[in-house]
Amino acid sequence: YALEISGDSMDPVFRDGDVVVVSPAAPIRRGDRVVVRTTGGEVMAKQLTRRSARRVELKSLNPSHPDYGFDLSEVAWIHRIVWASQ
Repeated sequence: YALEISGDSMDPVFRDGDVVVVSPAAPIRRGDRVVVRTTGGEVMAKQLTRRSARRVELKSLNPSHPDYGFDLSEVAWIHRIVWASQ
């Protein structure tokens, strides 16, 4: 499926208005750019820095935005970004 990027947390890689194609079936590895949906309904595009049995750590590519860490119980899903229009 495709999503439109909103905001600047992934500048300069993904800019506001870019369209990304996301694959729920693609395997996810450290360093991949991903879309994450929390159980609270927040959706974000970030870079996966670490995934353990209990936690996931996400990085904003724009240094002016914070990095995030969630317990896996707080994550509804993580899907890999496989393509972006730029």
